[in-house]
Amino acid sequence: MDLRTVDRSKLKDINDVVIDTTKPCEERIRSYMEQIENPYCYLDNGIVVGIGYADTQVSLHERLKSYALSLGMK
Repeated sequence: MDLRTVDRSKLKDINDVVIDTTKPCEERIRSYMEQIENPYCYLDNGIVVGIGYADTQVSLHERLKSYALSLGMK
């Protein structure tokens, strides 16, 4: 998907999503999915956000740790 050419009018804004934190986790997830419709491509204050995953053996934890270290965080 090319984020520069996606039809913004068909995307939901994540700021419009309301989650009832008193509900069980499964219901919160279902509600989120129903509201956002496409969790891989949505708007955040008018900015198109695309989520994707690489086919790699490196974990998200390792990536985040590496990123934090690159920022000088310990």
